[in-house]
Amino acid sequence: MDTTRRKGAEEARNQLPDLLEAAERGQSTIITRHGKPVAALVPIAAYGATVRQQPLLPLAGSGRGLWGKDSARTIRKLRDEWER
Repeated sequence: MDTTRRKGAEEARNQLPDLLEAAERGQSTIITRHGKPVAALVPIAAYGATVRQQPLLPLAGSGRGLWGKDSARTIRKLRDEWER
């Protein structure tokens, strides 16, 4: 059962005490502006779980440039360090 509801910014401002009580009961609220989600009021336990687990999507990429212009040379240099 989805316990998330949506409220416009003005409505959320006017109903903040009720929304806080709902959060204490475990219910999340998405706050929108002009129909677009801009914030979420979530129970503190759900927030804590989100803070601990960061998404990996921002790290996605080709890796280009990670090892410099000549990746083979960089890797050889690293191997040489380990063989000392």
